[in-house]
Amino acid sequence: MANYPLAKFHFVVEWGGSSVGFSEVSGLEVETEMIEYRHGMSPEFSKIRMPGLKKYSNITLKRGTFASDNEFFNWWKETAKLQTVERRDLVISLLNENHEPVVVWKVKNAWPSKVTATDLKADGNEVAIETMELVHEGLVIENE
Repeated sequence: MANYPLAKFHFVVEWGGSSVGFSEVSGLEVETEMIEYRHGMSPEFSKIRMPGLKKYSNITLKRGTFASDNEFFNWWKETAKLQTVERRDLVISLLNENHEPVVVWKVKNAWPSKVTATDLKADGNEVAIETMELVHEGLVIENE
């Protein structure tokens, strides 16, 4: 079998025990912040650099808008009450041609910070797309 780069169009997002179809997932990013330090007795007149805290980007999910489906807005509405933040772990899987996970992103303690309804355009011919932005506390990437 030849080695080819993976196609990015076949994926699934699982949250709360259900799989949800999305047209786009972005923001799967983790970064290590840098710490600069120099102690007063160092013979070098420069700072050393070392790894610091991890920093995670917000994840953006986009999907088609469906009649009578308010799951995005309901999750955001519960979080916006500030009494109980409903955090969910997500599993985002890039699938091969046999529908098996090849790369898996595990997202820890996600909650919605923003929901955007579709834009409306009288002369358009596109599908209505809604967007949710998630804040989270961890991202692990696993290549199967």
